[in-house]
Amino acid sequence: MGQPIIIQIEHIFYPILAIVGVPANLVTIVILSRGSCGLSKCIARYLLAMAAGDLLFLIFQVVLRETNDAYFPYSFLSYTPICILNLTLIFASIDCSIWLTVAFTFDRFVSICCQRLRTKYCTEKTAAVVIAVVCSLAVLESVPIYFIFEPWEIIDNAPWSCYIKSSFYTLPIWVAYWWLESILTPFVPFVLILMLNALTIRHVVLANRVRRGLRGNSNGENHNDPEVENRRKSIILLLAISGSFIILWMVTFISYVSVRFADTQLLNTNYNAPFTIMEQSGYMLSSLSSCTNTFIYGVSQSKFRDELKNMIKRPLAPITCLFK
Repeated sequence: MGQPIIIQIEHIFYPILAIVGVPANLVTIVILSRGSCGLSKCIARYLLAMAAGDLLFLIFQVVLRETNDAYFPYSFLSYTPICILNLTLIFASIDCSIWLTVAFTFDRFVSICCQRLRTKYCTEKTAAVVIAVVCSLAVLESVPIYFIFEPWEIIDNAPWSCYIKSSFYTLPIWVAYWWLESILTPFVPFVLILMLNALTIRHVVLANRVRRGLRGNSNGENHNDPEVENRRKSIILLLAISGSFIILWMVTFISYVSVRFADTQLLNTNYNAPFTIMEQSGYMLSSLSSCTNTFIYGVSQSKFRDELKNMIKRPLAPITCLFK
């Protein structure tokens, strides 16, 4: 009997995602690290950290787990200690990536809506501290994950693959930990991002109305107003990044809600069941969010596009000279 259709789709989707996503994030890291995109150092710090977090997720989850399990099921990566370590790093990279998105959203909220706090908070130094704290907490929060797995099977006295211990579902301490993990990722980030974006949009709309009134610009055009133009660029970048995150994580969010509050069976292995298909589709969409930011920068930031073009042209320059 052939594999379920959702598994066949995953075996095609994840390698393609790795081929596209890993180079895209590497290019983003290189471009942002040069500091030539016209972004403030504070914003560049957050975007650089988010790209690094997405790259780590692609490596640990998409390459070392999904692609390896699909095409190299009994490689050394399937050895139980390595499998468990990789799963722990996957959870750490997910938490880090998600909470960096929250941190960036909050930074933009402060920059746009809190004029007095902006000069003190929206700095390169503060961004570096926030990023370090977020990543450190993400790693610490994921450490218990290492202890919830056991070998899936024993082959020639060697443990292979990993599976969640049955005690994980019954011991109160593990139940409490998983509830806490589920609330922190993705419930709280979803609420915070939606709330901060709503407050930011409301502030921008009200501020623009007041500014138009003060400038006597009754027709509503602000092409000559640099303050309005800066707000417009900031809000486009903010909504593009946080909006894509919300859209691509929505199915996974619904799956979490179903598991926690609708008493749906956790980790259902029937891949033909509608809920499992939705759950696996959600994982693919949330994984896709790890490479969308590069394309967002390319669409919304002209200087990022210029830097990308220069990176592409530079290796080709000697070849084009030969044909001149």
